[in-house]
Amino acid sequence: MSTSTIGGVGGRTASGAPKAERHTPPARIVLYVFLIGASVLWLFPLLWAVFNSFRDYGYTQANGYASFGGFTFKNYVNAWEQGDFGRHFLNSVIITVPSVVLALLLASMVAFVVARFNFKFNLALLGLFTAANLLPPQALLIPLYRLFRSIEVPYWFSYSGTLLDSYWALIIVNTAFQTGFCAFVLSNYMKTLPYELYEAAQVDGLSVFKQYWKITLPLCRPALAALAVLEITWIYNEFFWATVLLQSGDKFPITSSLNNLKGQFFTDYNLLSAGSVLVALPVLVVFFALQKQFVSGLTLGATKG
Repeated sequence: MSTSTIGGVGGRTASGAPKAERHTPPARIVLYVFLIGASVLWLFPLLWAVFNSFRDYGYTQANGYASFGGFTFKNYVNAWEQGDFGRHFLNSVIITVPSVVLALLLASMVAFVVARFNFKFNLALLGLFTAANLLPPQALLIPLYRLFRSIEVPYWFSYSGTLLDSYWALIIVNTAFQTGFCAFVLSNYMKTLPYELYEAAQVDGLSVFKQYWKITLPLCRPALAALAVLEITWIYNEFFWATVLLQSGDKFPITSSLNNLKGQFFTDYNLLSAGSVLVALPVLVVFFALQKQFVSGLTLGATKG
């Protein structure tokens, strides 16, 4: 018997046993078809918006959106100028960065106490911080509006003399709403850390704060990075509280720039698509920059124990 016959032409292995034919289960085929179809449906609106953002509005009006041609970069230039993207990008940075930093810092402190110490109201404390995520924002609209309007602050702190119509109003609201979710995630992650680390730290004379700052936080870096990506996405795209708590147009976040691109009698959807791409770019940059930490933060805590 020749080698070729044994290797594969004759359908046998080197030992002479017949090769086992690999059949894909029908359920797996259905799953693949479903995932491919869902991916196409999910990506099509995004790819369609990017495609039309490079097309001239006059060309698409004359030839239809199903045509091919009329490519230009003017939509991005016009969107940046008409939407005043430079100012609103800065506003979003002023609102998003402090909100994310404060939410992660406060949540990590709460999570450390809940995960590190055992006391009677341990779970109740965590539930208290998480309860804020269970309330719909619309239910707190009027109470928070009146509260911020009644709190007087120095004019150097806010031009309005109150927390209303100030960046601090959005920073406080975003921090309050996001701290509970971050504390819940970080507490579960910190519980997977070996308790022997803290016993060794106590023997070395480290205080509780140093155990939190020098041991726990460095080990939670993947989880913090994953949460940072999520929080930046949520707070950056948030527009509801901005419309409620801000009154000056020059303080609105980047999401308001898209509203400036709409005309009174008609809307240039190619221009609006270009503006949407510009708004989404910072979040994509952050995600790809922290992609490795994001994935490890989502999977590492699940594989321990």
